[in-house]
Amino acid sequence: MTGLESRTPLSPDGHLGRADHHPSLSDPVYRRRRAAIAALADGREVGDPARRVRYTDQEHETWRSVHQALVAAHRGRVCAEVEQAREEAPIPADHVPQHAEVGDRLRALTGFDFAVAGGFVPNKRFLGSMALGYFHAVQFVRHPALPLYTPEPDIIHDVFGHGTHLTSPWFADLYRLFGAAAQRVDTEDALDLISRVYWFSLEYGVLVQRRQVQAYGAALLSSYGEMGRLHLAEVRPWDLGQVLRQPFEVAGYQPTLFATRSLDHLAEVLHAFLDDFDEEAGLRLGLPPKAQRGVIPRLPAAAGAPAAVQGPAA
Repeated sequence: MTGLESRTPLSPDGHLGRADHHPSLSDPVYRRRRAAIAALADGREVGDPARRVRYTDQEHETWRSVHQALVAAHRGRVCAEVEQAREEAPIPADHVPQHAEVGDRLRALTGFDFAVAGGFVPNKRFLGSMALGYFHAVQFVRHPALPLYTPEPDIIHDVFGHGTHLTSPWFADLYRLFGAAAQRVDTEDALDLISRVYWFSLEYGVLVQRRQVQAYGAALLSSYGEMGRLHLAEVRPWDLGQVLRQPFEVAGYQPTLFATRSLDHLAEVLHAFLDDFDEEAGLRLGLPPKAQRGVIPRLPAAAGAPAAVQGPAA
């Protein structure tokens, strides 16, 4: 078993093991409930309203406990701009929200809304929809036995983590930047380049300011297990070539993160990469071919069809 195969927390004390041993992938009762909620997204197109979910008392309790833990975990570990966005975000603390409850208010703030998803979404649709002001979000809640981490995106990751970003016009513009780049290309190779940069920025991005690591990525913001382990990750300065060659863990804690000096620096490097991105960008910029990019481990089959990297686990 390689290190990348054993980075999923399997107990409240953070013991790491294989992703397919996590209760969200191995508990048949939970899997049936997850599948029933995911099925509500069947046939829904981008822009269609999400069907209403009747959440259980246990699911509301999971949301409340995780929300409370995340707010505490953010103190001193997230950048000031993210903390301000979270405080202003129209995200309830006491119950699992319906998509429209948050999305309607985001639309008024930044022009963004949620597009309902049942699980992982192909890169072209997931990334490209951001240009239209839609972020794909699931509706199911992580397993209550181990809420510090889920090996696949849940509604806490999507609505709390990304909803925090999408409250901020500054972050919303970066999502549109990724979306516009994805709209201009169709090949798997080009979309893979965009998705890897997205992963290590808007999902798992950090800043290093005054020698302190501060999180801004949505996957970190929505995982108090990972927030508590920031000091254990290897944090490297942002380097596009390294970012594209770095393997990343879809269903476990990230061993390596990439840091920009500030959010202004983040915007600078993302615009430099994405503003003129097209099918020839990889060749033009001397970027590694797909075969030389880090291998991306896939979720076990129980998690559904991982056709592409959507948002990560949190």
